[in-house]
Amino acid sequence: MADLQKYQMYIDGKWVDASGGRTFESLNPAIAAPWATIPEADTADVDRAVTAAHVAFTEGPWAQMTATERGRCLRRLADLLDQHSESLGRIETIDTGKLFKETRWQANYIAEFFHYYAGLADKISGDTLPIDKPDMWTMTLREPLGVVAAVVPWNSQLFLSAVKIAPALAAGNTIVLKVSEHASAPMLEFAKVFAEADFPPGVFNVITGHGDPCGKRLTSHPLVNRISFTGGPDTARQVVRNSAENFAQVSLELGGKSPLLIFDDADLESATNGVLLSIFSASGQSCVAASRLFLHAEIHDEMLERIAAKARQIRIGDPLDDSSQMGPLATIGQLQNITATVADASANGATIVHGGQRPAGLDSGWYFEPTIVDCPHQGLDVVRNELFGPVVSVLRFQDEAEVIRAANDSRFGLAAGVFTADVGRALRVTKQIRAGIVWVNTYRMVSPIAPFGGYKDSGWGRESGLDAIYDYTQAKTVWINTSPDPIADPFVMQ
Repeated sequence: MADLQKYQMYIDGKWVDASGGRTFESLNPAIAAPWATIPEADTADVDRAVTAAHVAFTEGPWAQMTATERGRCLRRLADLLDQHSESLGRIETIDTGKLFKETRWQANYIAEFFHYYAGLADKISGDTLPIDKPDMWTMTLREPLGVVAAVVPWNSQLFLSAVKIAPALAAGNTIVLKVSEHASAPMLEFAKVFAEADFPPGVFNVITGHGDPCGKRLTSHPLVNRISFTGGPDTARQVVRNSAENFAQVSLELGGKSPLLIFDDADLESATNGVLLSIFSASGQSCVAASRLFLHAEIHDEMLERIAAKARQIRIGDPLDDSSQMGPLATIGQLQNITATVADASANGATIVHGGQRPAGLDSGWYFEPTIVDCPHQGLDVVRNELFGPVVSVLRFQDEAEVIRAANDSRFGLAAGVFTADVGRALRVTKQIRAGIVWVNTYRMVSPIAPFGGYKDSGWGRESGLDAIYDYTQAKTVWINTSPDPIADPFVMQ
């Protein structure tokens, strides 16, 4: 235990242990061994963090700041993130197993989100209404909601937190961030950078612990006004139930089983690289991973050969080594579930074109090969359920109408991809696919300017983009009587 790195939570501008003194270990997926200890918060710690955020919102200097001043705070934070991207990325790699070259890039790119919303902080405006009453000046104001409970998973957590923190703070709210117990360290490191940015105490707080009691108490807390949750549908249902206790506004960014449609007129080299990008980057541990691949019958065999040939060349290894192209899975539970699901698919008629097991020579850590499963139908678990790993289920199709029906035959609707040279087809298919994001002849593009979110069991609400900042505000209507005359006696009828 003496060799493990010790972390504390960040509450009210201070570094604190859990009130009960309990901790848990964080495991390095590349070696399947503990490397850090994390505080295990209980309800008292949640109450302390929410109270600090509430006081900061109602009484502290944050409540008195102008929107322009808030924007300056966010710009300072963005500049600091530029400086610390190397160290933030390294910690995220150690804690999650994601490739260092990807985490380092993401840690740097999230600065763009804070710059973007810093610029929007003093652009939030209401309206003057052309009201139907004489001598009345009527307008709306946009005001912050209050305390925001942000809950994020372990994967891409710097990015997934930035899309919540940046608009929420720009709008004038305060935040309590609950991070995943599977990889808490990156956001505690982020809190160190935040502390350098000189925000008032209590504006941003980070707590660590398990869903029950920590997450349950946070999302049902009476002082929480807004919940922004990213995670799985089952947990989201509990979050929605919890919100009945405080009537907090809720947004949900959930899982996916995203389809990628490749038509026979597509550029096959580009499409092949698109498949690799969509499912094998980040070891498939992305909510938008295109884990359902639909290939037109005319190109099915050739595309399988192309994808398998490139999958065989992927270098799997230490995620801190820049020569590695795929790292481990983040948890042992993922590895066990994926292994069992792929074996079940094989036993029920699917063909394992490539992969399906631990890579040779990697005996420690939670590694799994990039896996291609050619499936006879969509009824298999490998096709229906989100695996969160480097496994793509391949199905063939004959025509446009058929593949649109198949692509929409899922309880999820987060993202989709289309590869075709026909612009008209791209527009037709994009319009008919039931997903919140559709990429055409590309995949996994993100920007602070572009909204992000899903349909169906992939959640509701949108993150990023101009409108996201308004989702962290509420409207107030103001009526002003401009007449010099006294208002009429209400009990004297004219």
